[in-house]
Amino acid sequence: MSSPAPEVASILSQPEWPLFVALAIGLLIGLDRERRKGDGTLRSPAGLRTFALVGLLGGITALNGHAAFVVMTGAFVALAALMAYGLGDRKDLTGEVALVATFVLGVLAQTLPGVAFACAVVIAALLTFRVQLHAFVHKRISDQDLLDALIFAIAAIVILPLLPNRTIDPFALLNPYALWRLAVVAMALSFLGYGAQRLLGGRNGLLVAGLAAGLVSSTAAVAAMGARSKAHPSMAGASAAGALASMIGSLGYLAAIIGAVSPKLVLALAVPLTAAAGSMFAYAVLLVRRPAEATAQPEIVGRAFNLLAVVVFVGLVGGFSVASDLLIRWLGPVGAMVAAVVMGLADAHAAAVSMATLTTGARLTANAAAIGVVLALTANMAVKIPTAFLTGGPAYARRVTIGVGVLLTGLWLGVWAVVSF
Repeated sequence: MSSPAPEVASILSQPEWPLFVALAIGLLIGLDRERRKGDGTLRSPAGLRTFALVGLLGGITALNGHAAFVVMTGAFVALAALMAYGLGDRKDLTGEVALVATFVLGVLAQTLPGVAFACAVVIAALLTFRVQLHAFVHKRISDQDLLDALIFAIAAIVILPLLPNRTIDPFALLNPYALWRLAVVAMALSFLGYGAQRLLGGRNGLLVAGLAAGLVSSTAAVAAMGARSKAHPSMAGASAAGALASMIGSLGYLAAIIGAVSPKLVLALAVPLTAAAGSMFAYAVLLVRRPAEATAQPEIVGRAFNLLAVVVFVGLVGGFSVASDLLIRWLGPVGAMVAAVVMGLADAHAAAVSMATLTTGARLTANAAAIGVVLALTANMAVKIPTAFLTGGPAYARRVTIGVGVLLTGLWLGVWAVVSF
């Protein structure tokens, strides 16, 4: 990165520059307070001028160089803010806290002007968008969403670093850290899909909602879209498009969790997965070509994630990995293919991660594991067809069946292309 021009560097090195930043911080934060402080007897005591003065006061105090003076002045500002709160309507302490923060940032600007001003921008944004933030928290986030977010934070920040990063079983396959990291990735992807549904689904139709739902559960999405199709037969095409889009989202989910275990296997699967997703997406877009269907309001499927389901998923990965290893020892690579098909009927993602685990442990080559993943996906996608007939009726199920055929055709053509070329 090139250094600033000599003229600019000269200006930034002047002692007046940090004071100017401190003043700018006060003006920036005070701008919102001035607009909101009201009029008459109910007006707030601190506005644009007060915040500008407090920011500048912080800078001047810091230039004095005595820590005790900074503390005393800061205490005076905090006391004045508390008095203003006590004399006001006492409904909101935000303005008083912002005033103290302005003083602190004015002090910080004397040593780290860039950081101080960046913090001021964030504070100003929080103040300006308070209505939107309140509406988002109260209308968009449920108690269950908050609980799920805290569970995810505990899983990722508290539990994961405490686990041993080594195998603990006789087969050298089960690594607690790697398995729980997989659980964290699964929760994060499910959270992403659920959040996209909550924020975007209602405005962007069943296709977008289906893509997001695939990160939570494509089978649940197929069933939910089928129920919508049965309730509104004219929506069969758009509902089927949403179901097929969920399968595309599921492919992205699969690629992400495999990548968390074996990047080499993801590269081996890149062409088949891309061909499958691309062909399926083209067919799904054709199904929503009519505007009346494209603007339908989707239903939100499930919750952000189910902790029990995540734990069961990780348990399946560990169990399938051991079972596959035993089959390989008994039947060779053919045993792994048999295991992939059987496991794929229950959970394609767990089967795929098991193949990735065997690749990492050098039990299978990346190409052999890729074939196993494709077999597991084929078995799992076949299960979607009876689900569509049971939940959505013939018109919906026919479209889903064609879509599954398109996806599997793209998947195996991708395999053929890799093998041939």
